[in-house]
Amino acid sequence: MKFLWRWLWRGLLICLGVVVLYQAWIFAHIWWWVDHNPSTSAFMDTRLAEMQEKNPGAELRHKWVPYDRISMNLKRALIAAEDAKFIDHEGFDWDGIQKAYEKNLKKGRIVAGGSTISQQLAKNLFLSSRKAFWRKGEEALITLMLERMMTKRRILEIYMNVIEWGNGVFGAEAASRYYYKTSAASLSAEQAAKLAAMVPNPRYYDSHRNAKGLMRKSAIILARMPAAEVP
Repeated sequence: MKFLWRWLWRGLLICLGVVVLYQAWIFAHIWWWVDHNPSTSAFMDTRLAEMQEKNPGAELRHKWVPYDRISMNLKRALIAAEDAKFIDHEGFDWDGIQKAYEKNLKKGRIVAGGSTISQQLAKNLFLSSRKAFWRKGEEALITLMLERMMTKRRILEIYMNVIEWGNGVFGAEAASRYYYKTSAASLSAEQAAKLAAMVPNPRYYDSHRNAKGLMRKSAIILARMPAAEVP
């Protein structure tokens, strides 16, 4: 019996060590990305692998652009659409989470999310789209690291450069070129609002660009943009 307990404790210690090493690996990446640009993300790697299963020569559309070369319209649109309290919160919008929970409970299914831009960035950079019981806890830890180590401006800059905007389309510059044949710096308010409206379901809207729901949401975002606080 003592022999069994000894091995159980060793197993637990090994598991704990693996978890600590993984968190240290994440911490090191975030520390590096404070002033170095990530070249890829977990979501980008997953999407590329999916595309290459069908077409081995497939490549992602992605080009990094600095914060100052992205239209203020897009910054306002994303904050208005995804995280109105981005400037003020420390990673989590508790009111938004509560409202999303109540809305989902009323509908009997998930129709709204309460994730902030920081949470979405944590998920995009490090976590796959697969569901797992530990995923939300890990997302929260990564969000805390991002908020403690990076400025809001840096978080938004990376977010705009790595999120998915269509079938193999990642980042503001690639999306602007793909949908509007223009640079991210030149996006109009209307174009930015539509791009922001696509974020929750980009691959669907890539092939349904005139969907009524997309048009309606774009109009709502456009109306909210003047009030958005941008870092």
